[in-house]
Amino acid sequence: MYSYILKRIFALIPILFIVSIVVFFIIHLTPGDPASFMLGEDATTEEVEKLQQEMGLDAPLYRQYIGWVIGALTGDLGFSYFMNEPVINLIGSHIIPTLEIALIGEIIAIIIGLILGIVSAKKQGSILDQSIMGISLFGMAVPNFILGILLLLFVGVQWGVLPIGGYQPFDAGFWNHFKYLILPAIALGVAQTALMARMTRSSMIEVLTSSYIKTARAKGVKERVITISHALRNAFLPILTIIGQSLGSLVAGAVVTETIFNIPGIGQLVINSVSSRDYTVIQGIVLIVAVSYVLINLLVDILYSVLDPRIYYD
Repeated sequence: MYSYILKRIFALIPILFIVSIVVFFIIHLTPGDPASFMLGEDATTEEVEKLQQEMGLDAPLYRQYIGWVIGALTGDLGFSYFMNEPVINLIGSHIIPTLEIALIGEIIAIIIGLILGIVSAKKQGSILDQSIMGISLFGMAVPNFILGILLLLFVGVQWGVLPIGGYQPFDAGFWNHFKYLILPAIALGVAQTALMARMTRSSMIEVLTSSYIKTARAKGVKERVITISHALRNAFLPILTIIGQSLGSLVAGAVVTETIFNIPGIGQLVINSVSSRDYTVIQGIVLIVAVSYVLINLLVDILYSVLDPRIYYD
């Protein structure tokens, strides 16, 4: 197991290297640059070139890339051109709301998705099964920004049940903090809930038709024990894959959701940085998201062997 983990960690190096190259050069080759944005349209060419030289943007791209990679390896993701603050500090101050929304959305997806999937599998072919799958298909088809706007309109504006936007730190009290996260978490988690329900149903149906399940029923084992202890446990591996992938998708999807609900998370930081061509911030965020994706996949692989002892990594 330990040798497998080390191999996977070493395998991350070329992946992250390729990601860093693609991100760096795509960002730097897009029209516009921080110097031109800071000085405005009325700036002369000489003024722009002077500021580029001061910011180090006049150096060849490969030198800028090497300098950025060396800094990233030591934990230095650079300095924001516009916010006058280290990138790592900016990400640290904005990542908490994003992680909270993503985790709440993931919890919603796991709990509701598993319940709907299990019920649908147990009632395969019934009207209830078809209804759940129809709703799931609708949930997967509706973009999260459309759902977010609908939640704002009905739950926030017309019913006035929850705040329509903004964010309160945890110091303001648990409920005052939590109520601002409910709507964005729902908007973010519905699609993953639908996907989780469909995957759970598919895996459960396959397991419920197995011979050992029929044997357990013949022995008089309670249906609840069969469903949870036998069927769900053996059907959980593909569901675990979806859980790992959905967590990464929720973090990435928070960009749009945070904008709709005016939450000061990574999403808003990305949009502000893109609009101002703040290269170092964009590069740092994308690199951290890429690392998170790979680490989540590694964790899922490790959990495979924990849940199923038959899986052995050499």
